[in-house]
Amino acid sequence: QVQLVESGGGLVQAGGSLRLSCAASGSIFSINVMGWYRQAPGKQREWVADINSGGTTSYTPSVKGRFTISRDNAKNTVYLQMDSLKPEDTAVYYCNAHVETGFRASAYYLGQGTQVTVSS
Repeated sequence: QVQLVESGGGLVQAGGSLRLSCAASGSIFSINVMGWYRQAPGKQREWVADINSGGTTSYTPSVKGRFTISRDNAKNTVYLQMDSLKPEDTAVYYCNAHVETGFRASAYYLGQGTQVTVSS
């Protein structure tokens, strides 16, 4: 079993910054892609950003240039640095990881989520 634990959410004023962290633990052989999703009240969950094991990153257009995703492979941890935050970034942010748990065994895992609230 694999657990993803997020931290770093909170309340911040528009224009401010937050840094989210997500640590994976458990039966991990290796981790391919790690990333972040978010879900705002009354809206569907949307993909925010991801990073593969080689460090290649991708972002949804609304956060490109403001958010930076990074990872520490030795710690099985992914980060999301969020700058120039806007009220529309308010959401529960979920960590996601594609984990190899053994020979030809892999699965996607989702964390419990951390609340980010941006006040205007």
